[in-house]
Amino acid sequence: MVHFSNILKAAAFRTVIIGAPGSGKGTVSSRIVKTFGVSHISTGDKLRDHVTRATDLGKQASKFMNEGSLVPDELIIDLVAHEISAISGANYLLDGFPRTIEQAKKLQEKFPVNLVLNLIVPHEVIIERVRNRWVHLPSGRVYNIGFNDPTVPGKDDVTGEPLSQRIDDRPEVVAKRLENYVLKTEPVINYYKTLGIVGDFKGNTTNEIWPKIKEHIDKFISSK
Repeated sequence: MVHFSNILKAAAFRTVIIGAPGSGKGTVSSRIVKTFGVSHISTGDKLRDHVTRATDLGKQASKFMNEGSLVPDELIIDLVAHEISAISGANYLLDGFPRTIEQAKKLQEKFPVNLVLNLIVPHEVIIERVRNRWVHLPSGRVYNIGFNDPTVPGKDDVTGEPLSQRIDDRPEVVAKRLENYVLKTEPVINYYKTLGIVGDFKGNTTNEIWPKIKEHIDKFISSK
């Protein structure tokens, strides 16, 4: 049996995953990494890592983050270029980038992607989902009432410490974030659609969407 990672070496799997906050990008990304053996580049995680390690890029970015300002496109693009170069031509999945059409165009100039996965989950489903989301803040463990409940209500399974809800998970905050997401991301999706590389995946849950994504990637690989 030929392993998918061997096929992907020839297929040049350069992918972007796009989805609203709470749409399940993280879960889908982890399944893609596990199933197809690609490198996952989460720009948010990488940026926080650079800040923590106080790299030159991290020091520059932290100045903007500490002021509550957006990190400039140039810095984010440098971060992505650094991470892509670091994996030496391996296949990758970009998560959290690009967020603007300018970023998308710069990425396509430097490191052209050939597949975009667009997760489409109804906003009312996302708002209800995050309304029921509780987090153990020290570890980042997440629980969803009615789906992934803690063993003891209100307590972390591992430490027994209390769970909390993030401020940005409040319904009114989530609704505003979703509105901003649509405004910023629609031009990015339309740009990629002009290149003919977007796959739209609609559904209410990750388990509903995932088989469609897997089938789409399987077809992409077999066409190479």
